[in-house]
Amino acid sequence: MRYYFITGFTLFSVLQATSAMAQDAPNTLKEVVVTANPLGRSAEELTQPVTVLSGNELRDKAEPTLGETLSQELGIRSTYFGPNASRPVIRGLDGDQIQMLQNGLSNLDASATSVDHNVSIEPLSVERIEVVRGPAALLYGPKAVGGVVNVIDNRIPDARIPEKITGTVDGRYDSANDGRTGSLLLEGGSGDYAWHVNGFARRTDDLEIPGFARSERQRRTEPLDPGEEEAKNKLPNSQSNSHGGSVGVTKFFDAGHFGVALTDYNTDYGTVAEPDVTIGMDQQRIDFAGAFDDAPLPHVKAIKYKLGLSDYDHTEFEGAEPGTTFKNRGYDSRVEVVHEKLGLFEGAVGIQSEANDFSALGEEAFLPPTLTRMNSAFIFEEVPLGKLRLQIGGRVDDQKVSADSNSTFGPGSSRNDLTGSASTGFIYHPVPAYAVALSGSYTERAPNAQELYANGPHLATDAFEIGDPSLDVQRSVGLDLSFRKELGTVTGEVNFFYNRFQNFITAAATGAIDPTFDVPVYAYGSVPAEFYGAEAKADFTAYEQDNHKLGLEVRSDYVEARNRDTGEPLPRIAPLRIGGSTIYHYNQIGVRMDADYTFNQDRVAPFESPTDGYTMLNAGVDYTFNTGPSSSTLYLKATNLLDEEARDHVSFLKDIAPLAGRAVMIGVRNTF
Repeated sequence: MRYYFITGFTLFSVLQATSAMAQDAPNTLKEVVVTANPLGRSAEELTQPVTVLSGNELRDKAEPTLGETLSQELGIRSTYFGPNASRPVIRGLDGDQIQMLQNGLSNLDASATSVDHNVSIEPLSVERIEVVRGPAALLYGPKAVGGVVNVIDNRIPDARIPEKITGTVDGRYDSANDGRTGSLLLEGGSGDYAWHVNGFARRTDDLEIPGFARSERQRRTEPLDPGEEEAKNKLPNSQSNSHGGSVGVTKFFDAGHFGVALTDYNTDYGTVAEPDVTIGMDQQRIDFAGAFDDAPLPHVKAIKYKLGLSDYDHTEFEGAEPGTTFKNRGYDSRVEVVHEKLGLFEGAVGIQSEANDFSALGEEAFLPPTLTRMNSAFIFEEVPLGKLRLQIGGRVDDQKVSADSNSTFGPGSSRNDLTGSASTGFIYHPVPAYAVALSGSYTERAPNAQELYANGPHLATDAFEIGDPSLDVQRSVGLDLSFRKELGTVTGEVNFFYNRFQNFITAAATGAIDPTFDVPVYAYGSVPAEFYGAEAKADFTAYEQDNHKLGLEVRSDYVEARNRDTGEPLPRIAPLRIGGSTIYHYNQIGVRMDADYTFNQDRVAPFESPTDGYTMLNAGVDYTFNTGPSSSTLYLKATNLLDEEARDHVSFLKDIAPLAGRAVMIGVRNTF
């Protein structure tokens, strides 16, 4: 534990020592964060830590999955179910503890039901990704107890676009898996209309790895049958073929705007867990969004509304034969009313309604058909008090989960849960460029359909899952303390967090093996738990003169989670990580080198094995040049230069699926 306190204290001391520099720093345009606050505040004005990826930084960090795209950001790891499926893990929390959003609405896929299900989002097709770390339930529901990931792609333009076509074309090749990827973004406007088009296509082969697929520990303790060969240098069944796109249009009028978009996402990929199991996934989605910016109602500044409808299905194939088919038909809708300042209070109130009709059909279905409905109301208010800004909010959710009766799972059942959440916090600027933020929250989350009713084998994850219909509502309290320096030669942040769960819902290995399917048994249950840790990051401008700019970054994050009754660690908790980067720019040339060390994880849960640490060394260079009215960027990125055998402790597959070996990715991007 002392590692993260030392790291945090050291970094904050460096930030404090540069206060004089901040006074002379030029003002910069602050980026508005739309996820954490309905009033359009910048990250510097929010009580909770926020990460924003956009522009070239997002394109440079983009990976085939959302989890891997964000995995190097502060406080974030990835579930890494091979190179084709991963979700973000924030401060040790994942699954239904993290709210995944597309443009402020639920993702409406099946990625939260299992780690082998990919998130139906293509990182190269998005405009920006906002991550709010810590509880954000007051705006987006009880699933946000660990944080919110909001992917924004402007598929429904919310601002007028000049009457010309702008866009980006990107093509890249990755030697790690012979990956070929192309993406296209086009936007334009005409009179009172604006339109948006994006698309992508990707094809990959099996991933190259440094050595054996199975870990040394597993090769020693679980030898293969006679005649079987250990997979080496390639990760079997890790290929993929994906494509998709969106088209949207918006009509602007005097009082606001209204738009609609159609989206299609398709992917076929190997699951890695089994040599012959693949997934074919398809999602069609239609979204509506608009706003009244000049609402004819007293004390109302704006009314914003959104509706998303989704038709999602994927099939898990055993060889050429379909095994289990997952279907999810759902919608998510929300209305926010932003009011004018009333006395000291400025804020918004809103309602939200979501439904998911989910089914898993086939001989190995592990969940009965279920219908989940949730209706919610929320409020967010802000009070400026000089150098201090107070933020408060609350939310009520009414969830009903109904399971159908059938011959496999028996008679149907349903349950209704009314839950409430509240949050309060403040941010204080004692002097310019410095801020202290403190927030506290109480969150209730009703168990989802899988946690309640699962009872069967899931081949892709190689597990037999058992739910518990008697699970109580999950209750937790959280605290978040941040110290920030926002301007000057040195900027950065130090964050401390603590989450205490009365009954944390999780699937834990029982140690048993199902006799019919010969797979480990995982049972959903609840334990009193606590998660705590720290994050620290500092950026230094080491040299800036004559078009030369040299920057340095240091960072570290740590989380610990344990059962409060027994003191035992919870499973799949990432170890301490420290890292640094050197960034150099000269005219149109950019060079970057990153080094991150992930420590051993020896604090493991029952029936969980430890994981060795590893060093990840990456480097990149890019060159930007003008080509008439457009600009082009040639870029090259080398990853895992040390060719380390790296296994992610967060991953269910850490002992059979290491991260990629040494590889080079090269590409060209044209912006016009």
